[in-house]
Amino acid sequence: MLAKRVDDIPEGDLWIFEPKWDGFRALIFRDHDDLLIQSRDQKSLNRYFPELFEPLLKQLPTRCVLDGEVVIAGTNGLDFDALQLRIHPAASRVKLLSQQIPASVVFFDLLCLGDRDLCKEPFERRRAELESLLASARPPLHLTLATRDTATARDWFQRFEGAGLDGVLAKPITGAYEPNKRTMFKVKHERDCDCVVAGFRWHKDAENEAIGSLLLGLFDASGALQHVGVCASFTQAKRRELVQFLEPYRRNALANHPWKSSAEHADGSENQRMPGGQSRWSQGKDLSWQPLRPELVVEVAYEHMQGTRFRHMAQFRRWRIDKPPAECTYAQLEVVPPHELAAIFATGR
Repeated sequence: MLAKRVDDIPEGDLWIFEPKWDGFRALIFRDHDDLLIQSRDQKSLNRYFPELFEPLLKQLPTRCVLDGEVVIAGTNGLDFDALQLRIHPAASRVKLLSQQIPASVVFFDLLCLGDRDLCKEPFERRRAELESLLASARPPLHLTLATRDTATARDWFQRFEGAGLDGVLAKPITGAYEPNKRTMFKVKHERDCDCVVAGFRWHKDAENEAIGSLLLGLFDASGALQHVGVCASFTQAKRRELVQFLEPYRRNALANHPWKSSAEHADGSENQRMPGGQSRWSQGKDLSWQPLRPELVVEVAYEHMQGTRFRHMAQFRRWRIDKPPAECTYAQLEVVPPHELAAIFATGR
């Protein structure tokens, strides 16, 4: 079941609000000793989270299906980077990480219980049964917070962001569980930031004809330009216009480029890869890029930071020809204090 993005938390008494967790969405299937942690693309996550098997088998009913999020809670909030480290081909590495940084599961819906298919039931009834089912749940299993009070939801939206939560979900109290339909709403954080444009990638279906994404940078306290993410919210017409617009900035771009030392010249061309570009998570995607002289400044919208990078793809707003690149620093970013996850995971829930 999916969510449609809206600009504000809806008013009225027709909604149940929940914090929006930032982890791996998963359906948990249990049939006696058989257990499946299934990702959104219907792949098994079992091998990546071995530490969850015993508590799931011990605490869940013998036959059930639940919807939830696999997360890793660090000292300063949810740690998505640590979660990504689990997607590793070596079982020994996964086992070590499962002991060093164990994962948790936050549940927010109940789809089946025994022989009962609950998907057609209204969400308020599914929620009530889920609360009863997990009344005595112990970590690493958790029941997400929920409220019908709009003021409380707004408080969560502001207060829990520092813990790495992604916003707030609004679910209709009478809504059925409808897979692949966006019948619930999500409100996510969005901010503006001015970034240096230091490169681009060609569009996957139109190399040399259309721009796929712009590579963004911010200067750190030492004056080094750090790669912080990409923006790619362009129409097809705009992608083609950008080819001509960026052409002057391609000339001699690599000569004094701040990322030159980390570029790879595997084929002797200027088809470089970003620092750490190819990884086990890129799944064979072409991450080659073209350098630009870092003279352009762009204003983008972003949701929140994950460490020193944008957690999700940024959205193009406008060019800032009035702003020098040197002013594009981390200092412009809003810093949200971390909220202790203990307040969210209180008493195991």
